[in-house]
Amino acid sequence: MNLKRKFLPTLMVVMICTALSFAQDVKITVLNPRGNPPPIPLIPMAPRPDSLDAKTIYFVDIKYEGGASLLRAIMEWFTQNKPAAKLVMREKAGSFDQEDAKLWSEIKEKADAVVVAVGH
Repeated sequence: MNLKRKFLPTLMVVMICTALSFAQDVKITVLNPRGNPPPIPLIPMAPRPDSLDAKTIYFVDIKYEGGASLLRAIMEWFTQNKPAAKLVMREKAGSFDQEDAKLWSEIKEKADAVVVAVGH
């Protein structure tokens, strides 16, 4: 039993040293796990309107916690400070990560500006 306690660590050291010396002589080829991603097209932001008077501003709640209350507070500010602007509140269908093509189509057709709230 005592012999095993002395012999086992020595054997492990010899095995590790042998493995390390072998590993230094071997060359391996690996592939880059990131691959070659395509370039990201840059899309500029829409130009700002000169004025918000008589403009339609959509406020979109994507149902993230706290988003609706944030939008209501912003809409209240607009009501007091930009009364000539038309304010439209919409709730996106589905969860925050799902597409709502119908809503985005409506916004493209009718909105002059949009505020999307993430919340928190």
